[in-house]
Amino acid sequence: MGISVVVGAVVSWRFRRLDALPVVTGLVLWFSFGGHWVELWYLNWLRPRLTRARVFQMVARVAVWFVGGVCLGIGVALSMRLSPLTRHREPPVWWVAGLVFVGVELVAHLALFARRRPNFYSGAG
Repeated sequence: MGISVVVGAVVSWRFRRLDALPVVTGLVLWFSFGGHWVELWYLNWLRPRLTRARVFQMVARVAVWFVGGVCLGIGVALSMRLSPLTRHREPPVWWVAGLVFVGVELVAHLALFARRRPNFYSGAG
């Protein structure tokens, strides 16, 4: 949730709309909170059912991130319709959310790699 508040504050400040802070924070929560559930679903449900071949698991994980990002992006788009601040803004095309989510996950796992924690790059996480 902390990530959502920080991103919400930065975006609200950038557009000089302090009243947008709760709305933007809620929209970012789709990716920060929902992203944890996407990752947990992969780790706890899908990965144990896959072959142990490293390359296959890497491709499957990126595919799950992409599809999960698209689904979370649809949630963002539907939520944008509920707020008067974002109702008239057009959400990005569906595949952009998937690509952004994959990029965010790769950066997050790079930070884990730098801290020597289990991650996507080392194959330990």
